[in-house]
Amino acid sequence: MNLTGIGYDVHRFGENRALILGGVEIPHTHGLDGHSDADVLVHAIADAVLGAIGERDIGHHFPNSDESIRGISSLEILRKAGALVGEKGGRVINIDATLIAEEPKIGPHVAQMRENLAAALKIPVARVGVKATTNERMGFLGRGEGIAAMAVASILLPD
Repeated sequence: MNLTGIGYDVHRFGENRALILGGVEIPHTHGLDGHSDADVLVHAIADAVLGAIGERDIGHHFPNSDESIRGISSLEILRKAGALVGEKGGRVINIDATLIAEEPKIGPHVAQMRENLAAALKIPVARVGVKATTNERMGFLGRGEGIAAMAVASILLPD
């Protein structure tokens, strides 16, 4: 059976942090604040994958109260989500995600992000969509206070 999941995440900018998006460190004045590396793109994708298979969100699987995972690479979170699909006898068909940020420019990094995401989920790069848009300077995202991401995942599970 074909299943679809949706994910959304948002993180505010924080001081003295690297900006990691799609597993790529992007030069910027601020990083994102969070318990892990705060990779908002990967978090949204992982939640989409987990939702498609009826699992709870990444906060359940990787709680911010667990100090042993402080600073964890979000790609590890995504690998775990993909592994849970495999444990159910399924596979990830494709993902599509959109970053929402006024800055920095995402375009120069999209190819590497797609490669990282595809590798983590063990799917072809051609099945990974990553796009970016702005919030047209409206709201907290438009004021440059953080970055949001939304994602959709398509999963194939046996009946």
